[in-house]
Amino acid sequence: MDLGGTNIKLGLLSDQFTALWLGSVPTESLTNSEVVMTNLINGLRRLMTENNVTPADISAIGVGVPGQMDIKRGISIFSPNFANWDNVPVVQRLTQEFGLPVYIDNDVRVNLYGEWQFGQATGLDNVVMVTLGTGLGAAAIVDGKMLYGHSNSAAELGHMNMVRQGGRPCACGSSGCFARYVSARGIIWTVRDHLAAGESSLLTEWVAGDVDAITPKMVSEAYDQGDLLAERVYTETAEMLGFGLANVINLYNPKRIVMGGGVAQAGDRLLKPAIEIAMSHSLKVARQDCDIVAAKLGSKAGAYGAGYMAAIRFAEESAEEA
Repeated sequence: MDLGGTNIKLGLLSDQFTALWLGSVPTESLTNSEVVMTNLINGLRRLMTENNVTPADISAIGVGVPGQMDIKRGISIFSPNFANWDNVPVVQRLTQEFGLPVYIDNDVRVNLYGEWQFGQATGLDNVVMVTLGTGLGAAAIVDGKMLYGHSNSAAELGHMNMVRQGGRPCACGSSGCFARYVSARGIIWTVRDHLAAGESSLLTEWVAGDVDAITPKMVSEAYDQGDLLAERVYTETAEMLGFGLANVINLYNPKRIVMGGGVAQAGDRLLKPAIEIAMSHSLKVARQDCDIVAAKLGSKAGAYGAGYMAAIRFAEESAEEA
C-alpha cells in the first residue's frame, strides 16, 4: 500500500512481484488519523474480497507512509500533509486487524524501491527520486544502498529552506520549505497569491469566483489556453524546482533523477524549464553524467515498492529466526 495525500494505492503482488490486482481508495488526509486508518483497513478488506483471498494467503503487508517515522516500532510520527496525525501506530493497528507481518517505510522510499527494481532506476547504484504530489518528497540510493539516516529522515528535500524572507509557513514548524512551492498545494497557493494581488485569469471564470475550487489540472488547462497567470505560476514553480534539483545534483551526485507523482505529469510545462535551470546551476562534473527522467511505473510504483520492501524484510526476519 502507498498512503498518498489524496488516495491510498493498493496492490496484490505475487511472489514474483507480478501485479495480480491494483486499486485505490480515498485517503481523506485532512480529517484525522482514525479516518485514514479506517480507510486503509477497509481498502485492504476490499482487496481481499475482490480477489477471493484471506490473510492466510498473504505473506506480509508493506505500507508506504509520508513523513517521519520510527520504522522499527512501526509508528508514523509526523506527516506534513495529514491533519491530526501524530504518533500513529500503523503496524500495530494492521497487525491486530489481519494477524500478518506488517512493515512500514517512507512513501517516497517505497516508490524508489519500485522504480529501482522494476522501472526507471533498474541497474543504477546512484539515483534520487523526487515525487511531486500533494507535497514534495524524495529518496536517494547512494552506492547501491537506500539512504535512511540516523532517524530515518535522510533525503527530506521537501523541507529544504528555499525562501527566507516571507516564506510560506510549513507544518514542520519552519517556513519557506521547498514543498510549500513545488507541489499540488504549492501551485494552488501560488495561484491564490497572484489572484490576491489583483491579477485576472480564466481560472476565476471557470470556478465562478470560488478560488477554493481551483485544481492543479485546471492550472495546466489554463496554461495550454495561454492564460498569463497560469504561465507565470508555472514559470515560478519550474524555477524553484530547477534550483532544488541543482541542489540534489550537487548533494547526491546521482546518475539519474527520477521524477514521479501527479504534478510531474504536467510534463514539459514544468519539467523542461526546470531541467534547463538544474543543468545550468549545478556542478559541471556532477551534471554532465546525470539525467532527469519521468518515472516509468506512475501511480503503481508505491504498491510495487511497498511489496518489494515487505518481501525483503520478511525474508530477513525469517532468516534471523531460522
